[in-house]
Amino acid sequence: MSSKKKRRSSMKSSNLAVPSSNGNGQPEQSQPPSPEVLEKPTRRRFTAEYKARIVQLTEALPHGEQAALLRREGLYASHLRDWRKLYKNGGIGALKAKKRGPVPASGLQFKKKSEQLEREVARLRHRLDQAHKLIEIQKKVAELLEAEEKENLS
Repeated sequence: MSSKKKRRSSMKSSNLAVPSSNGNGQPEQSQPPSPEVLEKPTRRRFTAEYKARIVQLTEALPHGEQAALLRREGLYASHLRDWRKLYKNGGIGALKAKKRGPVPASGLQFKKKSEQLEREVARLRHRLDQAHKLIEIQKKVAELLEAEEKENLS
């Protein structure tokens, strides 16, 4: 049984408290609502082939029969409108589901970021070389001062 039919049957069989008259104008006591939690409905997904088939079928039908087809298939006119537009502009390929979420960054953005990082690495290497040279100079100065101090002591 499809999930659509399950939902419909569960809706029909739910024990909702609906007041009804018992003939004397007073509502009958009905059963309390069912505490059972119904299954969470899921979003329907249609394949591109199904969409194309429905668009082609409705194109061949007169307007009144199109509505009957939509009711039979459980579709809305907005589905058909959107699918017709996509089908007209790009064929069956346009009806395929698009990947949801943010658009991945283009290669150009990665290239720019890479170039920026390479410049930063070059700048930091230059500063590191300067620091090494400064440390070497400080070592030589320390050696000279130590040698001079030994001469002064002797």
